[in-house]
Amino acid sequence: MRLDHSDLVVRFWKPFDVLTAFTDPNDRSTLADFIDVPDVYAAGRLDRDSEGLLILTRGKALRTQLMDPTIGHPRSYLAQVEGTPSPESCRRLERGVELKDGRTRPAQIEILSSPPDLPERTTPIRVRKSIPDTWVRVTLTEGKNRQVRRMTAAVGFPTLRLVREAIGPITLAGLTAGRWEPLTADEQKSLTDSLGAARVSSQRARDQPRQGRRSHD
Repeated sequence: MRLDHSDLVVRFWKPFDVLTAFTDPNDRSTLADFIDVPDVYAAGRLDRDSEGLLILTRGKALRTQLMDPTIGHPRSYLAQVEGTPSPESCRRLERGVELKDGRTRPAQIEILSSPPDLPERTTPIRVRKSIPDTWVRVTLTEGKNRQVRRMTAAVGFPTLRLVREAIGPITLAGLTAGRWEPLTADEQKSLTDSLGAARVSSQRARDQPRQGRRSHD
């Protein structure tokens, strides 16, 4: 897609210690240090201490859909946690855990047998030699503030490093930290189709309790 297209969509690997904004009054590193195309805005955000995939677009409709909390669109994260989560801890995360702002939706949890192929972080993580660490893939269908970090902490395994690897079908594959590229037409269609499927699935899930109540009237 041409960079002057009105519906331009780009994917970007946000490095550690970069704000999900184009300006900062405190002169911290922002998206403007890496992305030099005008009028694109992030569809969602990553915290300054988190890394990985951001989708930015000029298209307001797509941005609205990607940020709509009622659409259970999947996001996958690689979390390096302190300790070794037990099967029961993983089941708790999969079922949902109670946080201050409510219970999380069911999640998918996968313990990785080896560390993922990621670049070294510019600021090394805090490690304790007496405690092992584990990489976990966490797939969510919602986006509460600092959700992965709060979820793993709630079951006793603080997150040391967090990298978002995918938003629906769009991944970090082929990117390096600090780099961006426009989505192809096929990638953009795949993302749109994924959002549509997630919307239908979420609506069915919301309808099921109502159908259940009617069946018992």
